[in-house]
Amino acid sequence: MDFFSKKARGIAPYTAGEQLRDKTYIKLNTNENPYPPSPRVKEVLERFPAEDLRLYPRPDADLLRQAIAEREGVSPENVFCGNGSDEVLALSFPAFFDPDGAGACFADITYSFYEVFAAFFGIPTRIVPLLADFTFDLDALRRTDCQGYYIANPNAPTGIGIGRETLEQFAVSVPDRIVILDEAYMDFFGESCVSLIGRCPNVLVVKTFSKSYALAGIRCGYAIGDRALIAALLRMKDCFNSYPVDGVAQAVCTAAVQDTAYYSAVTQNVVSERKRVQNALRDMGFTVPESASNFLFAGRAKAGGKEIYTRLKEAGVLVRFWDKPVLRDFVRITVGTAEQNDALLRQLKEILS
Repeated sequence: MDFFSKKARGIAPYTAGEQLRDKTYIKLNTNENPYPPSPRVKEVLERFPAEDLRLYPRPDADLLRQAIAEREGVSPENVFCGNGSDEVLALSFPAFFDPDGAGACFADITYSFYEVFAAFFGIPTRIVPLLADFTFDLDALRRTDCQGYYIANPNAPTGIGIGRETLEQFAVSVPDRIVILDEAYMDFFGESCVSLIGRCPNVLVVKTFSKSYALAGIRCGYAIGDRALIAALLRMKDCFNSYPVDGVAQAVCTAAVQDTAYYSAVTQNVVSERKRVQNALRDMGFTVPESASNFLFAGRAKAGGKEIYTRLKEAGVLVRFWDKPVLRDFVRITVGTAEQNDALLRQLKEILS
């Protein structure tokens, strides 16, 4: 007997990158940081009192919010924490959009979870194509009738970033619509819009500990915005899960966000390798948009995206491939360590030869 609801039968879930275990791979398909977390994280894990696990964590992650607020230059009341930025983004759909409203607007090529979340919560969508060079058509977004926008900056899977001044002008031009800026990869770009919060009450910035902080396994993310926007997220959280961020995650992320020197060095390593690999890919004949993230969107070479993905996989290197129009000409490649990147480039030269 089928006990599925109509929604469960009809919805198309998000598809994450492969997590294969059949052999050892160089894993460049899920945009994980190739470097370990701060040494302070290990210290926190080693001394975390196991007896505290019998207690519920702080429901609003007070200490973590305080640490994030100090790092971002805002008040703790401007910070909301959740189980990864995905949960924060998910809660934002019912918090700011109505099933019978004008809808949520986002690009046709962007983080594919937006469309999944919209379907899950029954929110109408307004899809605006990227321009031919894979950049956002902000004028088209502005002209679209909607309740608000999701803009991944830098965008995924293209890696292209939008400058802070440009986004401020956009947000100011749509004061009656919420502008949700997904800054998962922002530390590799350096144009965060957190500084707009005091001037643009319609801007919500969403960040994660998964990428630049090398804590994808801990599942923690946060949003920064006007207190009214944070209050809306808190209402949704308390209708779904009053204790979203566990005690270990709160302690670990608090330590991580305070170690600015370590993460600055790690981020610079990734940015340096990104440029080197990008230049090498272009020399091989790949089209590679200028990336502001920790990955590269490479394609239109002698071999198609699927062939490159398949042959790299056979050689023990995982990259991301989507068999969809436009995207199937490309693969998305996470920037790894110098050694991992060298192995990738060697395999690509062999494939293209």
